[in-house]
Amino acid sequence: VQLVESGGGLVQPGGSLRLSCAASGFTFSSYAMSWYRQAPGKERELVATITRAGGSTNYADSVKGRFTISRDNAKNTVYLQMNSLKFDDAAVYYCHARHEQFGIVKWGQGTQVTVSS
Repeated sequence: VQLVESGGGLVQPGGSLRLSCAASGFTFSSYAMSWYRQAPGKERELVATITRAGGSTNYADSVKGRFTISRDNAKNTVYLQMNSLKFDDAAVYYCHARHEQFGIVKWGQGTQVTVSS
């Protein structure tokens, strides 16, 4: 069972990044998928969630209108498109899976996003 994030890196304020999370070893389409982030000295926070079929999404107020979560169940992958990045968006971003019926939870190891001029 794996969740492997990729796409993090260094970006200037106002720039964009697209994170990917590739899932394996479980039935991806049975899981709601989320992105969390954790900045140094801060608690991990929920950024965005998408239901298992992709029909519904939710976002933290701090990223609404700038970030978009999406998924491709044929590729077992969830994405986070991040636009208009701000200094406050710098964090380690984690992929999270939760079985919508049984509540089983899985985490990825994280990918670093650095916003710097």
